[in-house]
Amino acid sequence: MTDSVVELLRQKKKQILTTWMRIQLVDDGLRDDLMPGSDLRKQSDELLDTLFSVITDANLGQVNSPELEPLITMLSGISISRARQGYTPRETGAYIFSLKDALVETLQAELKDDLQRLFPETLKISKFIDKLSVVTFETFIQGREEVIFRQTDEMTHLSTPVVKVWEGILAMPLIGTLDSSRTLVVMENLLQEIVNTGSDIAILDISGVPMVDSMVAQHLIKTVNAIRLMGAECIISGIRPEIAQTIVHLGIDLSNVATKATMASALKHAFRALRLEVRKVPASPSTATGSIPL
Repeated sequence: MTDSVVELLRQKKKQILTTWMRIQLVDDGLRDDLMPGSDLRKQSDELLDTLFSVITDANLGQVNSPELEPLITMLSGISISRARQGYTPRETGAYIFSLKDALVETLQAELKDDLQRLFPETLKISKFIDKLSVVTFETFIQGREEVIFRQTDEMTHLSTPVVKVWEGILAMPLIGTLDSSRTLVVMENLLQEIVNTGSDIAILDISGVPMVDSMVAQHLIKTVNAIRLMGAECIISGIRPEIAQTIVHLGIDLSNVATKATMASALKHAFRALRLEVRKVPASPSTATGSIPL
């Protein structure tokens, strides 16, 4: 029998893969809805190939060794991929720890008659896999943070849509809290759309903003000023009674900003400013034509 624990395990690679797959497949946390068994086996086989191509008895305790870089890179890729697929930290950790179980089980079978050697070699392998698991968790957290940041960015853009409601009139309904970062997105999207459409009026509807404090009011004023610098007029709609009381209580001056209680009122104001008139189409020739007062 070889004196090298790495060479011993390398020779038993197929057996280790079989044991590892058995441990994974009986785990209650197996996510075959995210990865079928065939793909899981392929991934595990490739990881073992990479593991045994780079580890030696000399670098077994040195995870930061340059020789192990291919293994660390592959583990990082697996962790980030699993974070994006929807795996939990526990499920990702179980993947690596089940590898340790497979390696230890193989060692116990091969060294059962050499107990004096079994303990230190098992301890050595366990510590090595534990260090790899730390790398796995670190990269998994990075991957999860990337997913969260991307989803937050997507939600921010989805919650700040710019709608062309009429020729020369844009509307942006705001829903949720209006903070500094979101205000920047609001201004960027709205100003860019003003340039793209050549619109003269932009309506900011704050019906969906749960609370207006001094900070939110300042954000709104900044947005209004930016719109004016683009040569367009801004109307703020959705001024509920409680919001009006809050603005008065805070002493915020919106006297130079057109404000309306509803989007409909803001739209009528925009029609007047653009000298537009909307008429109701008669149902039949006998019906008198009526105009909607603006």
